[in-house]
Amino acid sequence: MVEFVVPEPDYDRYSNRQLAAVPLAVLALALLVLAGWTLMTGTPVTPGIEFTGGTEIQVATDASQSEVRGSLDFEIDSVQPIAGSNEFIVTTQATDSDAISSAARSAGYEVVSVQSRSASFGADAQRLALIGIGVAFVGMSLLIFALFRTFVPSIAVVASAFSDIIIPLALMNVFGIKLSLGSVAALLMLIGYSVDSDILLNNHILRRRGGFYESTYRAMRTGVTMTVTSIAAMIVMWIVSSLFQIPLLPDLAIVLVFGLVADLMNTYMLNLSLLRWYKYEGVAR
Repeated sequence: MVEFVVPEPDYDRYSNRQLAAVPLAVLALALLVLAGWTLMTGTPVTPGIEFTGGTEIQVATDASQSEVRGSLDFEIDSVQPIAGSNEFIVTTQATDSDAISSAARSAGYEVVSVQSRSASFGADAQRLALIGIGVAFVGMSLLIFALFRTFVPSIAVVASAFSDIIIPLALMNVFGIKLSLGSVAALLMLIGYSVDSDILLNNHILRRRGGFYESTYRAMRTGVTMTVTSIAAMIVMWIVSSLFQIPLLPDLAIVLVFGLVADLMNTYMLNLSLLRWYKYEGVAR
């Protein structure tokens, strides 16, 4: 793997409080966004039809996207064109597929396919998704504590991983991205991405020879290369999957971009400040 030329940061210019202030402020802002969204809507993130129940109907027509939206007499969540064809995917939280198909035919559209999910099935899927994320996070936390066996380095990794999940969730609300199977998969992947970069940094500083800043720079050369490469790959995947209207992939890619950018900040500011405090002040006490 070709490594990027990472300029060596002058960490001596900043105190531990200054380094930690920025990621903690961003995390606090993200938590405020989620809290406000919960007060307004009842959920931290707006769920998609996979979790609320609803119907996806694919129609063929020469009408425009706006004409399709305006001509159907049921409440529409979204109208997505399928690249390279005259077809659209219309999503709605209504679950009566027969009535929806009838309304589409009455509007003059050819119904290509209809998929419906009940509200109870959506609620079960949402509960399983949340349980899956929670179990993955708790399992990761236990593994980290078992690996390092000391509180501060372990809590540094867990705190960074927590922030890597919370910040993308808040940005999903800001940019109007609903919780879907793709975004849930991205959140699960972010736990792994975050742990990789944080363990790399912790191992270089705590278990390898060399000074603190020398070890930090060695870890950054590899860690930043991995993360920036992943960000570039996810941006490309988001562009391509959005252009060709590939299901799930746009949500997965953009949420990963949010989380990986946050991971750069959390790993090399928040995690590093806690490790520096631990090595030079915490251990001495």
